[in-house]
Amino acid sequence: MAFFLFCVAAFVLLTGLLAYPSWLRWRRNRLQAQPFPAAWRKHLRKRVPMVGRLPVDLQLQLKRHIQVFVAEKAFIGCDGLRVTDEMRVVIAAHACLLLLNRTLGAPADYFPGVRQILVYPAAFQVERSYTDAAGVHHAGRQTLAGESWSEGQVILSWQDVLQGAADAQDGRNVVIHEFAHQLDQENGQAIGAPLPLRGDADHNPQRWKAVLSAAFERLQGEAFMHQQLLLDHYGAQDPAEFFSVVSEAFFEQGAALRDYDAALYVELQGYYKVDPASW
Repeated sequence: MAFFLFCVAAFVLLTGLLAYPSWLRWRRNRLQAQPFPAAWRKHLRKRVPMVGRLPVDLQLQLKRHIQVFVAEKAFIGCDGLRVTDEMRVVIAAHACLLLLNRTLGAPADYFPGVRQILVYPAAFQVERSYTDAAGVHHAGRQTLAGESWSEGQVILSWQDVLQGAADAQDGRNVVIHEFAHQLDQENGQAIGAPLPLRGDADHNPQRWKAVLSAAFERLQGEAFMHQQLLLDHYGAQDPAEFFSVVSEAFFEQGAALRDYDAALYVELQGYYKVDPASW
């Protein structure tokens, strides 16, 4: 009898697992078929000027992504912050920029590793310890605007989200930065080499590595010489931070990034499937 019950339970579980992708597609299609709320349109117009730069087809696509993202992700206020629809929509809009024109499905499936988005009123402090190149151990508190965890959380400062959104051409956007980390972390550890889209015949791992490594070394040289050209020197820390920093520049300063490093721009254009320089 026990074996029979085990077999029935296993069958039910297997059936559920097989049916889940179809159910998820049905649910998302249903969400995207609903009218985009008028109040959400006002939030975009007020807080996300970048949306107005997008071609009409991408604006419509972005709104459909926002509807799914807001429905599927848990937003949690921290330090007494009450999360509002405005916060959800503004954060979702910038995160979903990274999904435009991509065929969603693993690995680019609405950031499958993200379960919760923790929102602080302003920059938050964390305890950090590290060992420097000389072998000296350091420990202390660090103030952050955002953080991406592989355990399923993205942490954001609402004040910094608003500041990044207000100027859509300064190359500073904490939401784009942290969700670029999430794409990178779909490999496991963030190393500046996110998984290509399934069936992406244009992706050449060797070329990607060569182009991004050369650009990373260039930024390290700029940081060493204290030359502030286009990219934030924060990206000179390691390849993971470089990928996130250059993703910010790609979406907000597309034409400038193309002029700065055409090969790098082409690689990012092939990965993200959009051409921000034309917006």
